[in-house]
Amino acid sequence: MNNWFHSWRAAVRIARRDAWRFKGRSFLVLAMIALPILGVSAADLTLRSQELSTEEKLARTLGAADALISDPGYGGVPLYQNPQGDQSSPVGDFDDKPFPEGTTDVTKAFPANATVLPDSVGYGKLRTAYGLLHAQIREFKADDPLAEGMVTLLDGRFPKKADEVAATSHFLEASGLRVGSALTARGLDREYRIVGSYEVPDALKGDEVLAVPGALLDPLDKALKAEGLSGTSKSTTHLLRVPGGFTWNMVKEANAKGVTVTSRAVLLDPPARSDVPLYAKEGWAPYEQSGAADAAALAAAGTVVGLAMLEICLLAGPAFAVGARRSRRQLGLVGANGGDRHHIRAIVLAGGLVIGAAAAVVGTVLGIALTFALQPVLEETIGRRFGSFDVRPLELLGIGLLAVLTGLLAAIVPAVTASRQTVLASLTGRRGVRRSSRVLPLIGLGAVALGAAIALYGSVFSDQFALVAGGSALAELGAVAMTPALVGLFGRMGRWLPLSPRLALRDAVRNRGRTAPAVAAVLAAVAGTVAVATYAVSQDAGNRARYEARLPHGAVSVMVMEGAGRDVPTVRDAVQKNLPVDVRADVDRIVVGRAGCELYGSGEGCGTHEVVIPKANECPLWVSTPDGSDPAEKLSKEERRKLGRDWRCQSMEGMAYSESGLMVADAKLLTVLGIKDPGAAKALAEGKIVSFSRPMVDKNGALSIRLITDQQAADEAALAGKERPGQVKSFPAYQVPEGTDGYGVAGIMSPATAKAAGLATQPLGAYYTTGTMPTGEQRQKLDDELAKTGVGVDLYVEEGFVSDDSIVLLSLTVFAGLITIGAAGIATGLAQADAEADLKTLAAVGAPPRVRRTLSGFQCGVVAVMGVVLGSAAGVLPAIGLRLTERRQEMKWYQEALDQGASIGPAPHVPIIIPWETLAALLVAVPLGAALLAALVTRSRGALARRAAT
Repeated sequence: MNNWFHSWRAAVRIARRDAWRFKGRSFLVLAMIALPILGVSAADLTLRSQELSTEEKLARTLGAADALISDPGYGGVPLYQNPQGDQSSPVGDFDDKPFPEGTTDVTKAFPANATVLPDSVGYGKLRTAYGLLHAQIREFKADDPLAEGMVTLLDGRFPKKADEVAATSHFLEASGLRVGSALTARGLDREYRIVGSYEVPDALKGDEVLAVPGALLDPLDKALKAEGLSGTSKSTTHLLRVPGGFTWNMVKEANAKGVTVTSRAVLLDPPARSDVPLYAKEGWAPYEQSGAADAAALAAAGTVVGLAMLEICLLAGPAFAVGARRSRRQLGLVGANGGDRHHIRAIVLAGGLVIGAAAAVVGTVLGIALTFALQPVLEETIGRRFGSFDVRPLELLGIGLLAVLTGLLAAIVPAVTASRQTVLASLTGRRGVRRSSRVLPLIGLGAVALGAAIALYGSVFSDQFALVAGGSALAELGAVAMTPALVGLFGRMGRWLPLSPRLALRDAVRNRGRTAPAVAAVLAAVAGTVAVATYAVSQDAGNRARYEARLPHGAVSVMVMEGAGRDVPTVRDAVQKNLPVDVRADVDRIVVGRAGCELYGSGEGCGTHEVVIPKANECPLWVSTPDGSDPAEKLSKEERRKLGRDWRCQSMEGMAYSESGLMVADAKLLTVLGIKDPGAAKALAEGKIVSFSRPMVDKNGALSIRLITDQQAADEAALAGKERPGQVKSFPAYQVPEGTDGYGVAGIMSPATAKAAGLATQPLGAYYTTGTMPTGEQRQKLDDELAKTGVGVDLYVEEGFVSDDSIVLLSLTVFAGLITIGAAGIATGLAQADAEADLKTLAAVGAPPRVRRTLSGFQCGVVAVMGVVLGSAAGVLPAIGLRLTERRQEMKWYQEALDQGASIGPAPHVPIIIPWETLAALLVAVPLGAALLAALVTRSRGALARRAAT
């Protein structure tokens, strides 16, 4: 034991001295190992710091209170809840009776000696320096001791008077206002003064305004409802402080009064599961995190860590091998003085241990410093404040041990190789000749064949994506194992090359110990990039084929869905003013009842309308049955498939902006929608309705509209399977030819036709054609002007299919390029250090100085070309397998939908596209760039060398 300790101590000292002597090589390996450790340790610190403890969560939710009382909306009936208070269910069985709904008086659940702080939240549109901003409005006393920790004051003070408010820093930034500015709300004449700014720790990007209770929400709600608009949707919770805390028994007593409670005492000391009545309720399944999801996340993290360690070992291993060869005389002296093979192995392994330990310390320290320095940036990015800066020594120690393990793994093969050399060969500097392993390529070839077979089986005969991914990974590992043999095959091309590339290729083949790992590292990086790129491009092509335009290319639509149409003229003019409009088509909608009714009959005295589908045109799959059963269940699979393709069962595609999809407009709308059928314009002029939906028109060429004044009676009739009550008006109709796209418009009625029929109309919006596609600057100006109107505007510009994958593909290409250049550069640097004697020989026999530079460039380019070619071939397999699996899955869903009679259009299109642009960039630009970079950074002349001692 003592001898073992002393031998390893000596090995570590020798390795430490050797690492210090060759600082360049040591720094290179240390950086490769330390960078992933830095990233992992920083990620660990970030995750742990942003993960709040129970006490921290309570401080942000309850402040200094003991409990939070909420109304779950069950109408005050007794209920059960979980200890956290975020899940509840009314007591009893409601299968045969209406589910309880409504508000309850939560004050009846307050203990007699409780201190109460109400907290009300609603929403409204507040006027800013640019227009209107939809924001959350909160009313509570933020400076009350019970609210401590819930919000953080940044500047000024919290409001104390009814005409004062405070605002979040994000709201002030977005609105262009500041502390001291005046603030008004749309629909309210009052003016408020901003007296402070604050932040909500869990919602840094939230737009919120804080007022004292009763100062803003209630007046705004009354003003909005007086204008016929929706109110502020106010909801109120109550913070309570109770002497002795709010126990679980008190929570259950409050539940009996119809309220839910989040209790500090309960969360800090939860009751046993058997003491929670909710968990004993029949049919109740509490939400729990899926173990499968955790396992999948753990497997993904393990895969990433494993691949990172593999990349590091592949790149760092040759560095240790070159270091061992550079120190072979020293290792020979150890053997000459009685050291055996395990001492030689220990010295080389100690090099991995020393550099791995140094990388662990450097990476961990830099990770801690980086996380601490970037914590404010990270908090702003994720939109919430961290808890305490949580440093867990055991986890960081485990991450550091990962670096040490990586260093040892990278040094294993060089250690074994160095220990096999004889003392004589080490002292004389002779390398000897060793034949490449014949077993490893065969194993690799078998792994490639087996992996490809597994991936093929997974994509053709199974629905398991894991089989495709596992088979592809096995095939890629097999390709890595075959890399030395494949490098030898590349070497046969050297006979046709000029001097410098021939020397570079010969050097790469002769020194496969450092070439093959670098090529394998490039192979792995490029294979992953090509796989993701192939999958992304194929998926993008499928999305492009499935894309359904809402309007003709370049057309614009603007719809105002609230305000009873009073702001529509202003919105129409704003669009025409700010965009390059050619044709403008104003559209109105049919209204039933009093003037100023909102869409779908919302509001007292308002009704709605619908198109009456003739009985002969009704889809048998959608008809109502007296017993409420599904009519499709009574049909055979063949009948459902046939009906799924029937014109009566084809639903309209696109978006309708009125209850029936009918628009009141003139012939300009036909122009904007690209309808070139002259019969449509003629029919519209003759007072006919132009229909884009075949089922709406009966056999006599008429279209009927039902005017529903009593919405409640209509809904009750529909539930009973009866015809809805209402006046029916019929109009002559013109059915456009089959295949004409109405872009979501079911039909067009002229204003004259609507007026003649006594139908009331209301402005809805407009459609436009544009001469040129609107620019981003024009869009911003328009958005700013529309915001000033204060109404909800649905603005849409048809830009066609826009792919989001271009940035992804560019990022992947850049990533693969950096890995390729880095790996090739490392291999080139090692080759120069390892082949210094050959370069001196070339200089001695009269080779010009540029040979050294060109040789370096070609050495780097050779490694890059070999890795990129092999990686491109290996990366296509998993992408094709995954796409084939998706194709089978989508076809399966499509057939199942047809069996149910669903109308889902044509069969799914799942193409497989090879990203030739990305492959071209990898195959040409990356190796060429790597070669040029290596040539530029290489000196033309080497240092003079003294004669070696004999």
